[in-house]
Amino acid sequence: MIVYELGCAGGHRFEGWFASSAEFERQRDEKLLVCPICNNDAIERVPHASYVNRGAVEKEKATPRANARAGTHYTNVDAEALAKLVDAIIENTEDVGAAFPEEARRIHYREAPDRHIRGTASPREVEALRDEGIDVVAVPVPLHRQGKTH
Repeated sequence: MIVYELGCAGGHRFEGWFASSAEFERQRDEKLLVCPICNNDAIERVPHASYVNRGAVEKEKATPRANARAGTHYTNVDAEALAKLVDAIIENTEDVGAAFPEEARRIHYREAPDRHIRGTASPREVEALRDEGIDVVAVPVPLHRQGKTH
């Protein structure tokens, strides 16, 4: 899996995961990639910082969940855009809570009806799902919005 930092003509930045660089180019050329913020399909790779594994995990001073409660920004997305994204996700998905990893697998392996779901999973569970080829996206849903149906 290759992770690219992407940007649209509207100036929004986001992450994309691809099986190969050729797959990214194919999806871009066929206009299958769109900005999750503005739906612009003029997508290009943008420069990003390299990841260096230092062998030890450092505990961050502020967690994404704490930042969501404080109303801070994520990458270059302001609080209003993030709120709209969260609203769209809540309106268009089914909340399966802590059963998310199991239900995502059931859908992937066609043991359950195909539908859009959301829920909670540990970083280890998310990594395991991705290793199985199951598309998973982590979105910072503020605590006061979790468990809401609309």
